[in-house]
Amino acid sequence: MNNSYFCHETSIISADSNIGDNTKIWQFCHILGRSIIGKNCVIGQNVMIGPDVKIGSNCKIQNNVSIYKGITIEDNVFCGPSCVFTNVKTPRAFIDRSNEFSETVVREGASIGANATIVCGIEIGEYSMIASGAVVTKNVKPFSLVMGLPAKHIGWVSKAGERLDKNLTCNRTGKRYEEREENLYEI
Repeated sequence: MNNSYFCHETSIISADSNIGDNTKIWQFCHILGRSIIGKNCVIGQNVMIGPDVKIGSNCKIQNNVSIYKGITIEDNVFCGPSCVFTNVKTPRAFIDRSNEFSETVVREGASIGANATIVCGIEIGEYSMIASGAVVTKNVKPFSLVMGLPAKHIGWVSKAGERLDKNLTCNRTGKRYEEREENLYEI
């Protein structure tokens, strides 16, 4: 560990975790063993990470989120308040399934809305956007906007997070996109 990050006095960080420069860890967080958090991250109140979790740089993990073993979060990801990650598909309190954790990957630049649930064993594509309250049960394509129970593709978003118009142009940046074979690509 290094000392070039901020950790609120009420939070606990395991000695064998690695926290990147300029990261801020706020009240009542617990970073468990062998977890890696990149540079310039903001970890909100009451967040639990680990053990053995990797979070990229420039991520924002809002309040009341738990990120379990088997979950990988790449750079520039936003996890909204109280979003939920699961780690076992068929949990039972009376059966130990800790050796059955499924891997979940959240790719670069994705945003997950408040109170969304991400069922384990899937991939959230680059720059995709998960609406608040959605329940994601299958892979999400890059740049896809999904919402609902279960979450369904309802449109495309730009790298800047804006919903794309019918011409697949970002109103914020003017950047254009192209749909090919049911996927979106930046032009």
